[in-house]
Amino acid sequence: MATVTPAANFSAEEDARTLRKAMKGIGTDEKAIIRVLAHRSNAQRQEIKAYFKQAYGKELVSELKSELSGDFERAIVALMDTPLFYLIHEIKGAMKGAGTNEKTLIEILLSKTNPEIEILKLAYKKEYDKDLAKEVASETSGDFGRLLGSILNAKREDDTGVDHDRAKSDAQRIYDAGEGTFGTDESEINVVLCTRSWRQLRATFAAYKELSGHELEDAIKKETSGDLQNGFLTIIKYIKDPLMYYAERLYLAMKGMGTDDKTLIRIIVCRSELDLQYIKSAYEKMYGKTLADAVGSECSGDYKKLLLEIIG
Repeated sequence: MATVTPAANFSAEEDARTLRKAMKGIGTDEKAIIRVLAHRSNAQRQEIKAYFKQAYGKELVSELKSELSGDFERAIVALMDTPLFYLIHEIKGAMKGAGTNEKTLIEILLSKTNPEIEILKLAYKKEYDKDLAKEVASETSGDFGRLLGSILNAKREDDTGVDHDRAKSDAQRIYDAGEGTFGTDESEINVVLCTRSWRQLRATFAAYKELSGHELEDAIKKETSGDLQNGFLTIIKYIKDPLMYYAERLYLAMKGMGTDDKTLIRIIVCRSELDLQYIKSAYEKMYGKTLADAVGSECSGDYKKLLLEIIG
């Protein structure tokens, strides 16, 4: 269930006028900007953007960026992008400059179906005239690079049903490649996690627990490390329960010293029109604290107000 839904009695003209007034003259009316943009669907925001350009001859996003700053600006700009191109821009940003933000690539790419991966690749090509798979391959290496390459190949089997004998066989295959031998054959684990359908993998996870007496996650934590471990665990956790996966990502973004604001913004904005209401429930169940309380204690100012409005 969404926390942000289309506004009733919507008028792009009226909203554009409100936003222009909020940014005109000395000072900025941040409350008005939040009041409008946090309570419109993405499709409605695109209408506002188009009307603003037509009526005032200026790009709304550019105007907003010139008036705002910091995490508040980043969150507002995220709201104004379309969901698909926002993810494309996040992927590009994760590979820009020195170093690569592997956690962002893992979160976005390893949670996608074959059709979603193909759409991302087409959009990336359209936006940057570059091949996404090649770009990712140039930024990653080793077993982790092969994991992302497998996912970007988008050849996961169709979800046509569950073969329980195959699930047992795959569970044994993973066991023999990890806990059942000296050293770890990561490629064997990669084959199963990246080619089997999600429903088939759920059966494999259950078969692994029956075979070994513990969850596959426990074995992955013992047998692998670093980005590869994070990637394998993301696939397993997301397939088991997407809501718990995102709740954990939000928790980790706010845990300890400092806040991973990029992750916080990305998940809250991207899931706001999909399932953020359910993610909130999962968060409270897992951590004994509401997501709103957690965000309220980690963030401040207009940035906090905006996120809390989106969270609802």
